[in-house]
Amino acid sequence: MCGIVGYAGPQSPSSTPLEVLLEGLARLEYRGYDSAGVALVTPGGIASAKRAGKLENLRTALADDPLPDATAGIGHTRWATHGRPTDENAHPHLSEDGRLAVIHNGIIENFHALKDELLAEGVTFRSETDTEVAAHLLSRAFAETQNLTEAMRTVVARLTGAFTLLAVEAGTPDRVVGARRNSPLVVGLGEGENFLGSDVAAFISRTNRALELGQDQIVTITAHSVEVTDFQGNPVENTEYTVDWDASAAVKGGYATFMEKEIHEQPKAVADTLLGRLDDQGRLELDELRLDTAVLKRINKIIVVACGTAAYAGHVAKYAIEHWCRIPVEVELAHEFRYRDPVVNEQTLVVAVSQSGETMDTLQAIRHAKDQDSKVLAIVNTHGSTIAREADAVLYTHAGPEVAVASTKAFLAQITAAYVLGLYLAQLRGNKYAEEVAGYLEELAQLPEKIQQVLDGADHIREVARSMKDVPSVLFLGRHVGYPVAMEGALKLKELAYIHAEGFAAGELKHGPIALVEEGTPVFMIVPTRRRPELHAKVVSNIQEVRARGARTLVIAEEGDADVEAFADVVFRVPETPTLMLPLLTVVPLQIFACELAGAKGLDVDQPRNLAKSVTVE
Repeated sequence: MCGIVGYAGPQSPSSTPLEVLLEGLARLEYRGYDSAGVALVTPGGIASAKRAGKLENLRTALADDPLPDATAGIGHTRWATHGRPTDENAHPHLSEDGRLAVIHNGIIENFHALKDELLAEGVTFRSETDTEVAAHLLSRAFAETQNLTEAMRTVVARLTGAFTLLAVEAGTPDRVVGARRNSPLVVGLGEGENFLGSDVAAFISRTNRALELGQDQIVTITAHSVEVTDFQGNPVENTEYTVDWDASAAVKGGYATFMEKEIHEQPKAVADTLLGRLDDQGRLELDELRLDTAVLKRINKIIVVACGTAAYAGHVAKYAIEHWCRIPVEVELAHEFRYRDPVVNEQTLVVAVSQSGETMDTLQAIRHAKDQDSKVLAIVNTHGSTIAREADAVLYTHAGPEVAVASTKAFLAQITAAYVLGLYLAQLRGNKYAEEVAGYLEELAQLPEKIQQVLDGADHIREVARSMKDVPSVLFLGRHVGYPVAMEGALKLKELAYIHAEGFAAGELKHGPIALVEEGTPVFMIVPTRRRPELHAKVVSNIQEVRARGARTLVIAEEGDADVEAFADVVFRVPETPTLMLPLLTVVPLQIFACELAGAKGLDVDQPRNLAKSVTVE
């Protein structure tokens, strides 16, 4: 959610700490936010500016009232949890004497009790936020220790909840101190400068060297040093890694929006996720897994935990893994999983799916699963993320940075990774012969080119979307793997266009949802491949049912499928492909449709209202 940047480095004519912070915040805008602010350590003390609204509001304020030169600083984009999105509630928050500034991502769950304590001591609060509590506590701890790192250690011991905290103090102008619990923070390692960020996008234009921070750790950076300890003060050795994409990957590249760019990057995302998965004998090999094959052979149940779009990728995974491996698969919304007392044990494999690897609901779900002795495998897009580190095994997607809040290429990469996992388990457990697995992999290898064909024919989809910009409601129907595609298509329209949209299993139509259909109601139908005639015939019948009641039918069907033409008002074609792999194609027209319709309504496609890219609070 919130974007966090910290910087310790030189002041120069070509690159000031303020410019570094503003650039980092701009690269973190994709996370979603409603206010922005900075605090600098200057020769005259802490200088701060913050504004509600977009980052441009802050830039305008700084142009009108420039801040002095600095040696270190912190910057923040806030997604409101406690308190409205106002100037006063924006971060940074200052201590009463103005000598210390704090920014925060997450939720401090015991802030009410701490605030009551501070109020009783006579502290005056300027905001409605939980974060200001941390600022005042840190100021008091610093008064006793005269050491910002020690003061941070004192404060975090009193906090419960999820938090990343960054702080600067006027008397220690060369450093930034950060702490993390259940909320992401990463270190950027530069030459004569160092960085902190919610993710590597905050500093990727300056360095591609990064350092993982673990749970309950405190980091202190200066221009020339990085020191990491645990919350008890014990030194910690952390792993350095190299970020394998550069700043150019996070710019629009000639497209009007990041989402449009990322839709067009999907062939590469799928291809890259498949790349390098075979050994010298042509067998599927997943070096990243780090799980003993004997453990995987004993698995008798798989539970996929995820949220939102990632959960729909999990539903597609269920169909494929059960078919190929004959292992029962459940798909759970991560935020429900641990509260319903799920049945998991040492023979259960929990598969956590998350683009960011920081989704708090999913992180808490895997921690619960591990407490029950279950093994956890993560499918994530972000190297060094918390979920990737805490899982027993990880299968990385290789979609590259996804900036738009609404997920597109990460969804396809997650499905692709799930196929790879399913085929690997089938090979390992003897459910499929090597040549069968090779055949499926060959089919998958053709998907990037087929996705490109859908993209090349997108003008028709865009034209239809623009013509529908005033519709109040859209329904989506699908069967088998078309069902999660229908749900994802509806979610994209809700996220981007702010209109009512629902995805249903087509067989449920006559059990209630058909009551929603009236004259002119747009209904998308995801038609199964003709290779499954029993499924295909059922959906064609569903098209006729809604058409007879006045619906406008928008049909996604294979090339050459003539059966749908008599009952479809609009047909969007996709290349023929095996049933289980069809979602990689049929979802693409729905992504394009939602993106174009939202654009036609004049809405912000990349940063929809009220949404954040990474949901790092429960």
